[in-house]
Amino acid sequence: MSKTSLQIDLGYTSLAGLRPRNEDYCAGVTPDGEALENKGILIAVADGVGGHANGREASEYCVRSLLADYYSTPDTWSIPQSLDKVIVALNRWLYSHSRRARETAGMATTLSAVVLRGRRYAIAHVGDTRVYLLRNGELSLLTSDHVWKHPELNNVLSRAVGLDANLPIDFTDGNLVEGDLFLLASDGVWNVLGDARLIKLLETPESAEDIAARITLAALEAGSDDNCTALVARITQLPADSLRDNVASIGALPLPQRLKPGQSIDGLEVLEVIHDSRITVLYRVKDPRNGQNYALKTLHSDADAADTAAIAYEEWLARRVSSAHFPQVLDWPQRSRLYYLSTWHEGATLARHLEMGRRFTTVEGTDLATRILKAVATLHRLGIIHRDIKPDNLHLGADGRLRVLDLGVAASDGLDAEETFNEINNPGTPSYMAPELFNGTPANESSDLYSVGVTLYHLLTRKYPYGEIEPFQTPRFGDPIPPTRYRPDIPEWLESVILKGVARKPADRFEAAEEFLLALEQGAQRPLRVARRTPLLKRDPLLSIKLLAAASLVLNALLLFLLLAK
Repeated sequence: MSKTSLQIDLGYTSLAGLRPRNEDYCAGVTPDGEALENKGILIAVADGVGGHANGREASEYCVRSLLADYYSTPDTWSIPQSLDKVIVALNRWLYSHSRRARETAGMATTLSAVVLRGRRYAIAHVGDTRVYLLRNGELSLLTSDHVWKHPELNNVLSRAVGLDANLPIDFTDGNLVEGDLFLLASDGVWNVLGDARLIKLLETPESAEDIAARITLAALEAGSDDNCTALVARITQLPADSLRDNVASIGALPLPQRLKPGQSIDGLEVLEVIHDSRITVLYRVKDPRNGQNYALKTLHSDADAADTAAIAYEEWLARRVSSAHFPQVLDWPQRSRLYYLSTWHEGATLARHLEMGRRFTTVEGTDLATRILKAVATLHRLGIIHRDIKPDNLHLGADGRLRVLDLGVAASDGLDAEETFNEINNPGTPSYMAPELFNGTPANESSDLYSVGVTLYHLLTRKYPYGEIEPFQTPRFGDPIPPTRYRPDIPEWLESVILKGVARKPADRFEAAEEFLLALEQGAQRPLRVARRTPLLKRDPLLSIKLLAAASLVLNALLLFLLLAK
């Protein structure tokens, strides 16, 4: 599947109308490639302050400079930060320039700018130009007019670029939907055209250019005595949601209060608290309309921005995994708080089965390992490393299906949650972590497969191949304890598979989930040959030198003793 990108239909018209001079100015930039992905599409409308010299110069300078300088800001800056830096600098220059000479006194302009990036929009606004959004037949005004009411004059601007040394800027943002239609208009348009007329003009299949032209002409026909400018942008295609979009979208939502059974959130009834950690809370909730249960994951009310980014990362990653081996993330249109919703499945984790005293047979253990490996293979094909495979994160549903839980510490496509965000949980559980991870080696497919091997070992024996490892402990790894020491009924071929899965060195393990899976499926028909113990010299390559040195020391001591005895 080819990667989709944001696409829009853009058109604009600006007419002087009855005025001798057009002091409005509008423009847009539609980049492609990395600029589109990192900075987005920028469109803007400005209205030079009427009755003052150089109103047109102010509006044109402001829009042109904004469109140029915005794309020069660092990609690491947020959209509001980039727009704020540029607009504040423009205000400073215009204010200073307007004070230099009499002919430029009062040089100022309104400004309404919209950035469309990914599946989000952001607006920066000063003055009384307006931004409207038409969605599903409903017209929403997304900006507020910065004006003073005056009994004798038309509304007087209380805020404009270049009007004052200090400039507060209004910022707002939201999600995009395919088919959204944005209208940026000067007061010459919206002053004479009401919402009903605007909706009628906007709700046509015509091009954005034709719609903008019809709006400005309609404003003049309705008696507008001002410049008339309309810029129209229709969203024709949205890209797949990005991590940046998800962090911005979730981060804008307020945290919910602590919920108790019987309470409701966004139309969902809370049934019970499933899990409560230091930062996250997991609830089982129900949709009263159909009785369907869901899992709702959220944060405690004292969570910070890093915690928000982490849960946004987890939701974004979980959406990438469309497989029956994993719970599926659900869209909930009523979501007004910071959480995400996923499918609920009756059953219990494998850890819970062990706690309840269940003894897995070798056939059951092999079957579970096969299903775990199929799920892990799905992740690895998507470029995702789970990093915390263990019985607590493996759920055996009442429907008999095994599902892998918790992508909170997963890493994907070079984007590591541990490096990018403060993690919600520790990156792995010590007893299931591969030996190389304790030396700082990044997790990879091999370390995930090691965790699968340890999981199978633990399901069958309730022990660990290298003993239980406590947090903050620095373990030393020798040879793994053969599982038959605890379960003599484990067949030799299965023990060989397990020992290869938990081998100390990555080179001695399975290279891919499919290889591990094949070894289990072939079973006794084509058993693996795995050394039960590492030869002493291989475990310690310097052993021969150490033995020679020890023998030399003993011999010298003996000779010295004989000399002294004489």
